[in-house]
Amino acid sequence: MSGHSRWSTIKHKKGAADAKRGRIFNKVIKDLTIAARQGGADPEANPALRRAIDSARNANMPTDTVTRAIKRGTGELEGVTYEEAKYEGYGPSGIAVLVETVTDSKNRTVSEIRKIFQKFNGSMGENGCVAWMFNERGAIEVAKSQATEDRLMEVGLDAGIEDIADAGDEWEILTAPAGTDAVKKALEAAGIAVLSAKLTKVPQTLIRLEGRAAETMMKLYEALEEHEDVQEVYANFDVPDEMMPS
Repeated sequence: MSGHSRWSTIKHKKGAADAKRGRIFNKVIKDLTIAARQGGADPEANPALRRAIDSARNANMPTDTVTRAIKRGTGELEGVTYEEAKYEGYGPSGIAVLVETVTDSKNRTVSEIRKIFQKFNGSMGENGCVAWMFNERGAIEVAKSQATEDRLMEVGLDAGIEDIADAGDEWEILTAPAGTDAVKKALEAAGIAVLSAKLTKVPQTLIRLEGRAAETMMKLYEALEEHEDVQEVYANFDVPDEMMPS
């Protein structure tokens, strides 16, 4: 799939499966809180909140935990005040890296993110230095057991499917950001279960890395993903098949 890193897609899936329950919950709680604060508590009128609630369900998060996170976002309950912050920089071989965080201390987070870049031969850049290299897309995940690629295109093409990527045991369907919900509904109406639906960033072009540069870049990517304040990491690199996670 042009412009899409198979490594980052499959690594993300593997990481999600291997991550501790608390790490997943922490991320989803932040998504719920931020979405409710920005768009209100009604998921029918707030697509970001609707997607966060779907993520909470997929993680088997208790309903009362979801409710508390939403109420903290709307101000009905007191709690930690989270802020969104984006950081941009470069990895080995000039790889563009975009990091999205939600934090209660921007000063702490920017310092720690900078140290991670430096540890793996990267560097932080100014705002806007690499963001232009990525396009926002809707990303919908469907288990391969649910449908073939042809079936997905048949059901979702009119609703707005733009491309489909092979992500190991799943298909990742890309749409225009505004078409994410329409494609999700079309698939579900056809009896195809959706694992998740979210907004993502897709690099316009990819840089192929091999050997030590690839290993170092993957370590940088993993270290950023594992930071407690990081919600998403995007980078414009790909690696050889033999380096893909099994």
